[in-house]
Amino acid sequence: MAGVRPSVIVRLAGAAALATSCASSPTTPAPPPPDNAPTITVTSVGVIPNAVTVALGGRVLFVNQDTVSHNIQSDPHPERDQCPEINQVGFLEPGDSRETGNFVTAETCGFHDFDMAFVTSLQGTITVR
Repeated sequence: MAGVRPSVIVRLAGAAALATSCASSPTTPAPPPPDNAPTITVTSVGVIPNAVTVALGGRVLFVNQDTVSHNIQSDPHPERDQCPEINQVGFLEPGDSRETGNFVTAETCGFHDFDMAFVTSLQGTITVR
């Protein structure tokens, strides 16, 4: 291993350890196929449906069918730290769609449009079971 920087060795070892621990852990849920994700549609009247349930390890697809942009974030406003998986949706232009991260904790997560945080029709929940 002459000539290999120690930082590279640490990174490779860390990645290998992570892959091994994930592959051997029967309690780590596998993500569902993308077409299995519940879908929340954002329209001019709000989010439809405003409550969905997803299995552990699952994701939720947000689709913006409105004529204006929306910024989907986790509750509470303005911290957005309840369920960081939701923050991966972020800013959606009209016609855009994006999935949340994988939910790995059984809980109920609130979400809202960050730019219109107090518009109740743009708020909802994702229950993870």
